[in-house]
Amino acid sequence: MSALSTGTELGPNTFTITRADLVRYAGASGDFNPIHWNDRIATMVGLPGVIAHGMFTMALVASAVDEWAGAGRTVELGGKFTNPVVVPDDDQGVQIEISGKVGEVADGRATIALTVTCGGTKVLGMPKAVVRV
Repeated sequence: MSALSTGTELGPNTFTITRADLVRYAGASGDFNPIHWNDRIATMVGLPGVIAHGMFTMALVASAVDEWAGAGRTVELGGKFTNPVVVPDDDQGVQIEISGKVGEVADGRATIALTVTCGGTKVLGMPKAVVRV
């Protein structure tokens, strides 16, 4: 756990996502939408290929925030899904990188502005976390 004071830079934390991860997440979440496993369907609906579940991406963000602030300290986590995380059909998968910067610290809480990218492209718009300090 890092000291969370205004201006503290956090991360980056890097996570690899493979097609096997998508299968496991689909089973755990019950979200079997074919855009998360079938290239033909994904491209038919206008996507560049199979994409990671948005909530799987958010779970990885939550994992990074827990590492920085300590497990169970997150009271708010959010962002807008602005770009898909395209997961190739290979054994290497794709990496997402999560970093943060502590903004205001007040009343026992810290606000963390997050940056979540895949291949240098931001995949979440206005992501932030609020944690207990």
